[in-house]
Parts: sequence; structure tokens; C-alpha cells
Amino acid sequence: MDAITTGARSSEPLRQLVVLGHPSPNSFNRAIAETYCAAVRECGQIPMLRDLYAQKFDPVLHADETPGAGIERWPDVAAELDYVRSADAIVLIYPIWFGTPPAIIKGYIDRVLGARVRAESLKAGLPSPLLVGKRLLTLSSSATTLPWLEEKGQWVALRQAFDAYLVAAFQMHSSEHVHFDSIVDGLPEAVVYEHLESARTAAFKLSSDLLHARHSIHAQAALARRVAERA
Repeated sequence: MDAITTGARSSEPLRQLVVLGHPSPNSFNRAIAETYCAAVRECGQIPMLRDLYAQKFDPVLHADETPGAGIERWPDVAAELDYVRSADAIVLIYPIWFGTPPAIIKGYIDRVLGARVRAESLKAGLPSPLLVGKRLLTLSSSATTLPWLEEKGQWVALRQAFDAYLVAAFQMHSSEHVHFDSIVDGLPEAVVYEHLESARTAAFKLSSDLLHARHSIHAQAALARRVAERA
């Protein structure tokens, strides 16, 4: 669904698909996800939270899930594709483990976001019908500091391998990344509150951007109609 198609749904609430990849129901990442979703609802939009570990999502790409093999035979993928199809933005929330997102996040990209995407399409620069024009937001965390990740080269690698690559490969609209570092047990309450407020701010910003984009497309369409009527 591209930006124009999204704009055509101007009477429907905007939707954000929030994909959480952390195994603990009491984790910092879970708190970030819940805070983010609450802020999205405050903006009058619909957050669709998919807690991958809680729903026991299978991250393993099966041999018969290659493009063109008929992925609808896998009910879990078909269900997730419905969420992706209806979403105006994709939000990934995960911890950084050993320099990369958890395997379950990579599996979601392999099986769901990358469904039906052929290597030939990527080489030809053809957009993903499901993701073209959608915004991508990532909220990540790490026990180490951001400077440490940068020193080891992991931050640049992550930003290039995930954020920049996904936007370029699927021809998404844009990508933003909010990172919370030094997340360890015993964080002061004030620090946790500050991070949750950052998640709220990110939700407000993306929600505002989506609404502005919809209004702009609607205004352009209205102007085009008026021009056509006068011609």
C-alpha cells in the first residue's frame, strides 16, 4: 500500500503496526511498547501490537515459503500480512543482543515483511506492494552504551543492515531510530520515566507525520479535482 492508497482511506483511522521482540512480559521493551501504543491511541490512531514471543511466532523460514510458493498455506504469516497490509507505518521494538536484533525480529522480516519479495525485484528496484511508501520507526535498547556500540562498529552496521537497507529494499518512505542505551536492572525511576517520555514523543511525532501526509494527499487530490472541473 503506497502513500496514495493510504490517502484514499482518508475516512478510516490511521494504523501503526507495532512489532515487539522481547521474551519477557515485564521487560523494559514491553513497557516501551505499551507506552508507545497508549500515545498512539491518544492521537486518535490505532496501534496494532504484535508481541512475537507471546504469540509464539515461528521465526524460521520454511523451504516452501520461497516467493511464489504460496505462503498463504502458513496461517501465521497470512495473519501477519493482514496487519502489514492495513498499517500506515511499521514500528519495530527490540533489544540489541550481540550487536543485532533478536532472531525473532529477523525471522519476522524474512517470513512476513519479505514475503513475496523476489531477488529479481530487488535488483530491478521494484517496490514491495505491501511496504512501499510506509514509514519505518525503530525503538531499540542495549545494556551497553551507544558510544561502545559505535566503537565496535555495531551501531553503523545495524543502521545500515536494518534501517537503511529495509527502506531502500522495500522502497519505504523513511526510517527513524530511537535508541535507549545502558538499560540494566535497577535503573533509577527517573531514568525509566525519561525513556518512556521519549517513546511517547516518538509516537506523537510519527502520528503527526502520518496525519500530515494524509491531509497533504487529500488536499492535492481536491486541488486536482478542481483543476479538472475548470478545464
